[in-house]
Amino acid sequence: MAARNAPAARAKSAIPQLAWNAVRPAPVVLVSGPEDVLAERATSMLREFLRAEDPALEVSDLEADGYRRGELLTLASPSLFGEPRLIRVAGVDRASDDFLIDALEYLPATAESTTLVLRHRGGMRGKKLLDAIRAGTGGGVEVVCAELKKDTEKQDFAAAEFRSAGRRISASALRALVAAFSDDLAELSSACRQLLADAPGDIDDAVVAKYYGGRVETNAFAVADAAIAGRHGEALMALRHALDSGADPVPMVAAFAMKVRTMAKVAGLRGGSAQAASSLGLAPWQIDRARRDLAGWDDEGLARTIEALAATDAAVKGAERDPVFALERLIGVVASRGRR
Repeated sequence: MAARNAPAARAKSAIPQLAWNAVRPAPVVLVSGPEDVLAERATSMLREFLRAEDPALEVSDLEADGYRRGELLTLASPSLFGEPRLIRVAGVDRASDDFLIDALEYLPATAESTTLVLRHRGGMRGKKLLDAIRAGTGGGVEVVCAELKKDTEKQDFAAAEFRSAGRRISASALRALVAAFSDDLAELSSACRQLLADAPGDIDDAVVAKYYGGRVETNAFAVADAAIAGRHGEALMALRHALDSGADPVPMVAAFAMKVRTMAKVAGLRGGSAQAASSLGLAPWQIDRARRDLAGWDDEGLARTIEALAATDAAVKGAERDPVFALERLIGVVASRGRR
């Protein structure tokens, strides 16, 4: 929930820079950065906070690129009954000259009981306005909505969604949920909201599997991810969930093989991710992920794991009677990072 006295992050600008979930009221709130989902959540939290303080809050929306002179000053002018006001301006990174002129005029004398929210996704358009806000004119704060690229950042986002609603989600369920929607933060946010609305009590692996069993990749990559990270028990649990939901052992081994092969390619590689990606035919994020996965591994462990993968691949394709046992054996090898 928004809080008026949330601590500000260290920044070069003269005004507080806040995380999306630490947004607080100020005469001017600059919501910057490319991550629209975080910007929407921050703006919604701010509206809810202001409305909780005064249900008579008036909310107005403007488009900066289609703006006409005088609209901002008209909306911010005192009303007959003095209701507090929230003015949300979208597209400041595409703002018309008329909007920039009015906004710069408004900053030195902001209206009382009015919160002006400016959404700027990035770029040089409106730089003079941004510089003025960041220099402290208008008494503003900046909510930084940078793109979430790392799984840990997305897990923090999802955890904050549940925490703000006063609900708990287990660590393994959180990882499974993020793994299912890691490519789209908007879908991850929607999934969190659905679970909060429809699933009573705490959220665990079984709840996530019930709602998103077809999306949560416990039938492949989530099992592999847990094992590669050394979480043996979690990997076995994910394997059982996957098999109970009808997962086939063959593609599960393929998921292990894909991740371990990428780790082997990246092991010992030097240079930036972009340069390495072009030489290996991989995306930069795959290089970064493989480098994180390699923590705690050595060359001998990778070699033994590759041998175990070959044996398991043959086992699940008919060389052994019990493919499930073969998978469990492989998880033990991987979770020990090839040391057994």
